[in-house]
Amino acid sequence: MNIVKATELKNNLGKYLEASIKEPVIVEKDGKKVAVIVSHDFFENLRKIEDAYWAIRALEAEKGGYLGVDKSLGELRSIAESFK
Repeated sequence: MNIVKATELKNNLGKYLEASIKEPVIVEKDGKKVAVIVSHDFFENLRKIEDAYWAIRALEAEKGGYLGVDKSLGELRSIAESFK
């Protein structure tokens, strides 16, 4: 897997876009990994996998039943509070 510094990427974008067709390119800035460049096909495959995952989760949730309005609102409030 290619790892490139942000400045190098900026100066040679075409080279790394081309490289991302074969394998993901990790971008580092100030010594930290901040981004990954992947091909469009790779990205679309990830989206399909994610869609399938959430479809399975939805089916599992359906089998388990629903929380109902009051419990759902309680859960949402609890989640919202955790972000404060």
